[in-house]
Amino acid sequence: MKLIVGLGNPGYEYHLAPHNLGFMAVDRLAESCGVEVVRREAQALTAATEIEKEQVILAKPQTYMNLSGMAVERLLLRYELRARDLIVLVDDVDLPLGTLRIRSRGSAGTHNGLKSIIGALQAEDFARVRMGVGPDRPLEDLVSYLLRPFRRADLESVADTIERAAEAVTVILKEGISAAMNRFNRRVASPET
Repeated sequence: MKLIVGLGNPGYEYHLAPHNLGFMAVDRLAESCGVEVVRREAQALTAATEIEKEQVILAKPQTYMNLSGMAVERLLLRYELRARDLIVLVDDVDLPLGTLRIRSRGSAGTHNGLKSIIGALQAEDFARVRMGVGPDRPLEDLVSYLLRPFRRADLESVADTIERAAEAVTVILKEGISAAMNRFNRRVASPET
């Protein structure tokens, strides 16, 4: 069994914000499996399903981003899973919009949600699918950018990113993380090329 967690903030005001890309990707996985992530447990919304013949729990922590580790730790304990059974879908402002980076382990970088999970689990050896949300221009207030809805002009790229992230999870489950890294860790072409 695997626990697949999308990070984000609960509340309608954050629904289409860059910081909620993890929630959106988990919802896309759920949609493809014909389930809804609505069951309340362990400070999260969850759904049980099967992807590539693997039993999975899809989860969206309801603790707000900076406390995501609380829900993730509780879910792992509830299902008797370890950190290596975890796949986290998360936005990354340090990557250009549309870029995917898959890693089997590593530091949190600048992401407070990942910092919370690493702190709660005292482990870095879990898979993460980082989805680029970096702005195409310098910004003075990065927090506001992450918490406000995407610009209409970015929505097509956002939809493509969510679709590829869901596909990456499927590849991780079917073929392993190395295969997913080889397939998805590619630089996104700039619009000029």
